[in-house]
Amino acid sequence: MPDDWTTGFARPQDRWLPICSLPRLTAAGIVAVRVAGVDLALIADGGVVAACERACPHEQADLACGRVVGGRLACPRHDASFSLVDGTISDGWPSRPLRLYPVRAERGEVFINAASLKSVR
Repeated sequence: MPDDWTTGFARPQDRWLPICSLPRLTAAGIVAVRVAGVDLALIADGGVVAACERACPHEQADLACGRVVGGRLACPRHDASFSLVDGTISDGWPSRPLRLYPVRAERGEVFINAASLKSVR
């Protein structure tokens, strides 16, 4: 696996917070975390690390209990899936896209952009 994965765009004013060790995340596949009062699901899928809201936008199921298949996170309640790239839900489900957050992995840690969390509080 690569040592340096990045999702999102870094700006000088961004502050990156460490939220999970990369070995823990890759071993588990999905890890539930709470950062700055926001519940998130961290996902490792091959060479991709992603962070998303933990509650499904369709029925509020816990997405940390879901499964990852082919770059998509499947909801444990209704089995619809969300893209780990842009959050879109699978066809036929009435829901807004899954909210994704900028993350990066380097030096064995996963970091999240703290500025991205301010907009959801």
